[in-house]
Amino acid sequence: MRKERKHFTPEEKVAILRRHLVDKIPVSELCEELGLRPTVFYRWQKELFENGAGRQAQIHAERDRKLEAARLLRKSRRQQAA
Repeated sequence: MRKERKHFTPEEKVAILRRHLVDKIPVSELCEELGLRPTVFYRWQKELFENGAGRQAQIHAERDRKLEAARLLRKSRRQQAA
């Protein structure tokens, strides 16, 4: 009989990855403790780094749009005042 798989929330996945990356707990120990296959752990890690990089790009793009909007607003106000 097969065991039912545990579904981890995104927050749980990050906490598990943090235990390895920050607390230096070996992947083998985490996988044994949580009943995970190492391939699943490494897939989560890959997704975290890929999505993290994508999120950073979004943050920078949003910041650039806000800075440009503020610059245009200042320019418009100077022109109206003149």
